[in-house]
Amino acid sequence: MLVSALLTSVGINSGLCVLFFTLFSILRKQPSYYELYIPRMLAEGISKRRSRFNLERLIPSTSWLKRAWQMSEEDLLSISGLDAVVFMRIITFSLKVFLFAGVIGIFVLLPVNCTGDQLKDIDFEDLSNNSLDVFTISNLKSGSLRLWAHFSAVYLVTVFVCYLLFYEYKYISAKRIAYLYSSKPQPHQFTILVHSIPVSAGSSVSETVERFFLEYHPSTYLSHMVVHRTSKLQYLIKDAKMLYKRLTHLQSDPNQKYKHVGLFGHKVDLVDHYGKKLEDVEENLRLERAEVSLAAEEVRAAFVSFKSRYGAAVAFHMQQSTNPTQWITEQAPEPSDVYWPYFSSSFMKRWLSKIVVIVACILLTILFLIPVLIVQGLTNLNQLEIWLPFLKSILTITFFTQVITGYLPNLILQLSLKIVPPIMQFLSSIQGYICHSDIQKSACNKVLWFTIWNVFFASVFSGSVLYKISIVLDPKNIPARLAVSVPAQASFFIAYVVTTGWTSVSSELFRIFPLFCYLLKRPFSCCSNDEFEVPALRFHRDIPRILFCGLLGITYFFLAPLILPFLLVYFCLAYIIYRNQFIHVYEPKYETAGKFWPIVHNSMIFSLLLMQAIAVGLFTLKKLSMASTLIFPLAAFTLLFNEYCRKRFLPNFIAYPAEVLIKRDREDRNDPTMAEFYDQLVTAYEDPAMLPVHFSQNADSLNQPLISDAAVRR
Repeated sequence: MLVSALLTSVGINSGLCVLFFTLFSILRKQPSYYELYIPRMLAEGISKRRSRFNLERLIPSTSWLKRAWQMSEEDLLSISGLDAVVFMRIITFSLKVFLFAGVIGIFVLLPVNCTGDQLKDIDFEDLSNNSLDVFTISNLKSGSLRLWAHFSAVYLVTVFVCYLLFYEYKYISAKRIAYLYSSKPQPHQFTILVHSIPVSAGSSVSETVERFFLEYHPSTYLSHMVVHRTSKLQYLIKDAKMLYKRLTHLQSDPNQKYKHVGLFGHKVDLVDHYGKKLEDVEENLRLERAEVSLAAEEVRAAFVSFKSRYGAAVAFHMQQSTNPTQWITEQAPEPSDVYWPYFSSSFMKRWLSKIVVIVACILLTILFLIPVLIVQGLTNLNQLEIWLPFLKSILTITFFTQVITGYLPNLILQLSLKIVPPIMQFLSSIQGYICHSDIQKSACNKVLWFTIWNVFFASVFSGSVLYKISIVLDPKNIPARLAVSVPAQASFFIAYVVTTGWTSVSSELFRIFPLFCYLLKRPFSCCSNDEFEVPALRFHRDIPRILFCGLLGITYFFLAPLILPFLLVYFCLAYIIYRNQFIHVYEPKYETAGKFWPIVHNSMIFSLLLMQAIAVGLFTLKKLSMASTLIFPLAAFTLLFNEYCRKRFLPNFIAYPAEVLIKRDREDRNDPTMAEFYDQLVTAYEDPAMLPVHFSQNADSLNQPLISDAAVRR
């Protein structure tokens, strides 16, 4: 890729970023767009819609930047929880890493690369027509002593990243403990999920659970809640909500109460029509609920609550039966985090679902190679002319050539990647996880490794190895060609950071896809005061994107240091934009207390090992065998460091230690509100579908709830 093609991509994406920032600063002040850009503040009553016209609304402003910048970590913790703090620390961690690597890369490695002449001398008078490869390590001759600068950089950055990983792991682990101490008693801290319950003939699941825990945990057992199959109830409640919403809208608009049907224009009272439908659904709900309450509809699973956190922890960690396939225990999630459809699946269905998910992931990986091959074809003009000969005349125009090679490939790749997170979330949801947070963590891992394999490895191999398969016919040139080809893909990934990084994070601020959906639904909306849902951050979409950019930076910082300034701009944009989103847009639906951090740690360790593996191969091909040999102790150090962190910190992310739980339980003994908490704990894990449904009979009210508050909190 030429410098001019990269500059074209930078120009287009910079223009899009400015456009998104400008439109956001205008639309966020328009009352009709409050539910898009400040839904959290609107739901909390901090901001209210104002209909009076104000010229200031049409003028772009940067006032939101000040508030986002000034928010402290404690403020973020209080309004969005520890998961939001951990998410922001992923970004600040990346900023520290690439600021350190950037100083080395830009001020040391880049000048060293530019002084090489392996490819050609750099023409500074016509800089835009230089290939980006001349700024990479490929421009240094084999055996050059200047390569020791790159070797030293690999060592320095590895040690620095490991130090930061240790500090962050230790800090977030301490934050988890502090979060437990500072939070009020929560139902999930006192509860476990028990499944594969053996039920004898003539006994119900409820009776079996009570008998078992009264016998083996008599001093700590408090209560239990058996799970029922409620999939039909959930569908009926969904239908009832839609009917109720339609009915209340008709009651508020007299012009739509009647509808002419048939050839003779017979009038139908729509209010009466939908009212009868709602009564039928309500009756079906009552009948279905009575059916579900029977023992025959019980699932062999139950939420079992204890009088103390320590009592719940003991039951969770100990094997309950001589048969390890029975009385299997899991930590209970928060009541609002429970994924209730899981309990409607049989054991066999869940087992088969896992096989289906594995096969589906493999097929998706294979299918995704198609857009990757198309993208790599666009980055090479000669190959593109062979595939599409009718484009020869267009490719002679410089601007179109720069757009096609510098911007279009990453745009296609970015659009293709948009469908991956929702697909992975769906696949994770059918694997049998009991809560939304586990589904998110599983999807996060799937998206991350899918991106690494399909974007990184597929792009590198298709662009530099498969495309240059002809080098196999000339064995003498294989080492020299590979030494040039492997880092040559850095130009593609620089453009990837600009397109997928800059534009994606700016579109996150502008919320381009929610805005598009909102504009489509607006003409068909029942009324302007329709209820709206405050969204939650999709960790499985955003964390993999940040970590993949981190992998690119760590892998390519010594191969092509030119990538580092673009990464720093990306992380700076992400830092300020996501802080704003946590204040105004996203509301936490559940709290994992930082359990996403081990994913981050593992990803960074993999990135370091990948960088070291590439360094070994490159120094070998560059005939600097001593340097490649000395990389092996560094890889061993990285693996030992990872093992130490896994032993030292990971257990605190799986479960809380006994000394913390016992100390917290002792503090609760003097809390006068614990009696009330125990009363609420008995029904905390009742399926929302089993709660009574209350339909409003007041035709003039549009604000009375369809179902009880407990169901809404789900």
